[in-house]
Amino acid sequence: MLPGTEDKKHLILTGDRPTGPLHLGHFVGSLRNRVKFQNQYEQYIMLADAQALTDNMENPAKVHDNVMEVALDYLAVGIDPAKSTILIQSQIPELTELTFYYLNLVTVARLERNPTIKQEITLRNFERDIPAGFLTYPVSQAADISAFKASLVPVGEDQIPMIEQTNEIVRRFNRLANKEILVECQALVPEIGRLPGVDGKAKMSKSLGNVINLGFTPAEIKAAVRNVYTDPLHLRVADPGHLEGNVAFIYLDAFDEDKAGLQEMKDHYVRGGLGDSIVKARLEGILQDLLKPIRERREEFAKDRGQVLQILKEGTRKAREIAAQTTDEVRAAIGLKHF
Repeated sequence: MLPGTEDKKHLILTGDRPTGPLHLGHFVGSLRNRVKFQNQYEQYIMLADAQALTDNMENPAKVHDNVMEVALDYLAVGIDPAKSTILIQSQIPELTELTFYYLNLVTVARLERNPTIKQEITLRNFERDIPAGFLTYPVSQAADISAFKASLVPVGEDQIPMIEQTNEIVRRFNRLANKEILVECQALVPEIGRLPGVDGKAKMSKSLGNVINLGFTPAEIKAAVRNVYTDPLHLRVADPGHLEGNVAFIYLDAFDEDKAGLQEMKDHYVRGGLGDSIVKARLEGILQDLLKPIRERREEFAKDRGQVLQILKEGTRKAREIAAQTTDEVRAAIGLKHF
């Protein structure tokens, strides 16, 4: 349940690391909610390019090039720069300054205990060769959130430990300052937190190559749906099928608005007599209809990248004013305002 429907008093901070095009997992987990939230709350959407360098420092061009690509995806899905402020993290140096101060409020041991960080370290096979910037990612995120005094932060369940650590830092700083300067935040967890990849083996992820990108062509969508994981035990049409772990039905649950018709299909599949090709045909039709207008709007915005850059420049200017004000308060509270 979202607190304060149509309550502009709440401020949302959300965003993405620009390391590749956005996909259906992003759409379900965050993008379509952002379109809704921009009519209910004050919303800031961050292109976290500096944060993306924590594990992409050897290829900064990948991050730089994808700032524009992700911005195009934002606009294509319906994020309105008149309602949502889109900003570039690296262009707001106050965020780095706050991170530097907050690092003194958290221990290395606490960072290493963060469940999200532990999981990401395992996924990236860092072992003990962990970039310091990556290990301190929760502190950087705390700086981002607190700089804008965001009270709501949309995240998946796996990111809740990051919000908890942000609030720990906020509380510790406020105790140090002996007044409430920074604001604690609340996690907003979507009903569908993530989608599995088309291979069914993990979450949909750019790095795993198991995605359906928002900008896919009709042919690419068709090919991806053809490879969607279903039920390995459903060898013949007459065989009873299983829904658990069946990616085709997971996607249908996320995107098919005809819930009654979908339930009939599920019942037929479970009792047998329905082939995977019929299920995938339904899924492909829904995804083609969903992604066509997004792809077309993206192509229109891409014709004038200068305009998109101006949107980013103006959003970043507005965001920096807010971050600078918070940073000024933080400096004063810790005795670093000398003149």
